[in-house]
Amino acid sequence: MQLVIRRYRPSDKDTVLTLFSIGIREHIGPCFRNAMTSPLYLAVTLALCVAGHLLGSVLGAVLLPAVWVGLIYYCSYELYDSYVRERLRTDMQDIPGNYLSRPDDCFWVAEAEVDGRPQVLGMVAVMAKHSRKEKHGELFRMIISQQCRRLGLGLRLAQTVINFCKERGFSKVVLETSSTQMAAVALYNKLGFSIVVTVIFVHF
Repeated sequence: MQLVIRRYRPSDKDTVLTLFSIGIREHIGPCFRNAMTSPLYLAVTLALCVAGHLLGSVLGAVLLPAVWVGLIYYCSYELYDSYVRERLRTDMQDIPGNYLSRPDDCFWVAEAEVDGRPQVLGMVAVMAKHSRKEKHGELFRMIISQQCRRLGLGLRLAQTVINFCKERGFSKVVLETSSTQMAAVALYNKLGFSIVVTVIFVHF
């Protein structure tokens, strides 16, 4: 599969928004599993089972933990779904205005021919940030289509951002990610990023 990384075009909007929505909502499941396998949440689930049993109800021993698990899933779902809704309403609604109107910002898509038709399979963006006397880039919106993962596309997109920032004399690139995104963290480590709490960055 031959992939071309190019600047975003207005004609990409529908595909990009769909890819963004799907990519972000994929984190709901891992977030839920990560929460439910933590010692604290397992202890709460067990305590609710015991409480239901002590109340003398087999139904209660099942229902109480089920309600708890359902609540955790709802919170995991709402965390990412509300983020998607907010982003679609704000910056992703006007990508040219928010990411292409200034020379030090950019938004790229990765395009390949699929079944004889060009298709957007990935995206990434960068915005210039100023802190004291230095300027750095912040990487945003890194999404890779499921059909194109483990093919090096994430590496190419991240390197595109790094090269762009180096050309403009930025001091570093920073980004935020979560502990559930293990593949992304591994990719950024490979590129030389360092983890600082929930923010990871690479110095030039």
